[in-house]
Amino acid sequence: MEDNILSFQDLGLSQPTLQALERRGYGYPTTIQQEAIPPLMAWKDVIAKAPTGTGKTFAFGIPMIEHIEPELPEVQGLILAPTRELAIQIGDELRELLTFHKGIRVAVLYGGAGIVGQAKQLERKPQIVVATPGRLMDHYNRKNIRLDKIRTVILDEADRMLDLGFFKDVTRIIERVKNRKNLGLFSATISQEVMTVSWMYQRDEVEITVEPKEEDRPDIQQFSITVTPLEKAETTLRLIRTQDYHRVIIFCNTKHMCQRLCDEFQRAGASCDCIHGDIRQSQREKTMQQYRDGKLEILIATDVASRGIDVEDVDCVINYDVPLENEYYVHRIGRTGRAKKKGVAYSIIGNFPEQAKLDEIAKYSHYQIQPVALADDGTLTPQEVKAPVIKKRFR
Repeated sequence: MEDNILSFQDLGLSQPTLQALERRGYGYPTTIQQEAIPPLMAWKDVIAKAPTGTGKTFAFGIPMIEHIEPELPEVQGLILAPTRELAIQIGDELRELLTFHKGIRVAVLYGGAGIVGQAKQLERKPQIVVATPGRLMDHYNRKNIRLDKIRTVILDEADRMLDLGFFKDVTRIIERVKNRKNLGLFSATISQEVMTVSWMYQRDEVEITVEPKEEDRPDIQQFSITVTPLEKAETTLRLIRTQDYHRVIIFCNTKHMCQRLCDEFQRAGASCDCIHGDIRQSQREKTMQQYRDGKLEILIATDVASRGIDVEDVDCVINYDVPLENEYYVHRIGRTGRAKKKGVAYSIIGNFPEQAKLDEIAKYSHYQIQPVALADDGTLTPQEVKAPVIKKRFR
């Protein structure tokens, strides 16, 4: 199948869905959407491996919405996600798709928030539920939700969810969905646990593999700036101010560094706040909403939140710390350059181990990361990419 040969109209979607997609500016489906929407619409099981940022939420969200019968007050579609941030993001994207639909309600269930408030959501009879596995089981055990009328189950970021130790919860949930018609597994990698779930619960599944392609990969310019460790904070803030960025995400590796950098920037008069594991969920949601609304220019976050951040028009992403895992880099910079727009990402290098790790990430991800120097006036000057030093062995 050639990319972008189909439009959303060609996929036979309802007028309310097409209106919502047009409003968001989506004219053509991505590769994963082209390949996953038709079999899911035909009630087939799907196991899909696709890189992050390629539009997986719409790939399973659109068929689920198309199958919902609004006049029925039961839960008909269930999406499981590994983290509360991702669950919230999926819920927001589904509501965008439902803008012109009538009578279809979405509930989002996750830990760290009041269970009573979520129970009230369930009392409003949502037809779609997005949930983390542990919190869904809490509601099920309290008899707040029934699973017997669910027809479609989707596991998003299935690899990460099963790696986080949710295997038993996930299998218990699937087994309680007695009238399931199809199961979708969406993942960046197909781990042994994902294969096990597929073998146990899928039948005649459609296998989809989307390799990273230039048209699917975000268009992101990537740079590195090398300074001394003591200059990292000042350099980062000078970069933001001299380049006139107004919507920035900065990633740190630890909660301590995240908070420390946020405090330092606030003292310098920057419009910023942070989200990390030590901040209560209600405050994290408030901070995220302020950032989405443009009331905050700089959001500082740890990787625990990186997959749940879905904000249009992020000017740039800055790796204040080089991530510890290659995959984290891909997820971090994927917050910019969305919806076919250009993005930019910077990594601030403070020592040799960070440079070595960034070189490894570039090789792993097949990215070009250009070293630059930042002048006081904001001029960025390309630096020579040095070849690695090969040490000779003593004989």
